[in-house]
Amino acid sequence: MPSAADASLDITGVLAARQEALGRPVRFDEFMTEALYGAAGFYTSGGRAGRRGDFLTSPEVGPLFGAVVARWIDAEFERQGRPDGFTVVEAGAGPGTLARTVLLAAPHLAGRYITVETAAAQRAGHPEGVHALAQLPAGPFPGVVIANELLDNLPFRLAVFDGGWREAHVLVGRDGALTEVLLPAPEGWDWLPRTAPHGGRVPVQELAAAWLHQARGLLATGGGVLCFDYAVARTAALALEPWRTWLRTYRGHERGAHYLRDAGLQDITAEVCLDQLPETDGVRTQAQFLQRWGIADLVEEGRLAWEAAAGAPDLAALRMRSRVREAESLLDPDGLGAFLAMEWRV
Repeated sequence: MPSAADASLDITGVLAARQEALGRPVRFDEFMTEALYGAAGFYTSGGRAGRRGDFLTSPEVGPLFGAVVARWIDAEFERQGRPDGFTVVEAGAGPGTLARTVLLAAPHLAGRYITVETAAAQRAGHPEGVHALAQLPAGPFPGVVIANELLDNLPFRLAVFDGGWREAHVLVGRDGALTEVLLPAPEGWDWLPRTAPHGGRVPVQELAAAWLHQARGLLATGGGVLCFDYAVARTAALALEPWRTWLRTYRGHERGAHYLRDAGLQDITAEVCLDQLPETDGVRTQAQFLQRWGIADLVEEGRLAWEAAAGAPDLAALRMRSRVREAESLLDPDGLGAFLAMEWRV
């Protein structure tokens, strides 16, 4: 990954050129797009999930999460009538960890498995047996779309209450410094809370809603979309919270700096607001989802397999043994277990 000076300089130069072309400071979502996905952005330059990365997501806890998701995929294949051409599309696939563990757990999976990841460096590590793409494929086809912690990373606009709602923009100064300025909110934001504490902030997640519309459009009638993420039911709830509790940065498994600092060297993420998305066909906590699809059975299977191989354990037996620890992390009500599993039908 480049140094802080190199990454920030490259991103600042791009933002300055865009600011000049637009004749205005860049919107927050435009800044976030460059900071995460631009040529010197966080994900383009090597930021990633994993124990050796910058943050830990459910697939990186171990293969158990993928094994449970594989059960859901197989159930969807059955529910949809075992259609020819059944396809699994995993969006925001990162380094391919979830794909790897799903395929490990479900070698009988019918059809294609497509991974979608914008960062070429991460796509290069995707497992054999998948079709790795930079963008969502064309549809429609029978199957499912899955995404783990993608919606929170899609660039969002930022509304700030200052006697009324205004929109946060990022100004590139003559010295290259990035500062925040507030400009009038656009028409159509009258759905925001009528009032909020001074300085209250909320994300405007237009891109997340648009992505869901596109994902559903890939699928033939009967298909399903499954997303895991941290989310809140109502946008208004975030306006009452200190913004640093829901607009977060991460770097090296720790909370990062202010989002305008170290551009390109830290992740930027926000709680997902369900009331800004298409109405779901089912919302559960991650813990409830995993329990519904048999995590307890898989843990017991792991315990029995370990006992049978304890005298001369191999790698497969050690994986089975780890399921107890993995389940504790995945079901933790104060951690990953509190994430939401959100489903949409086509």
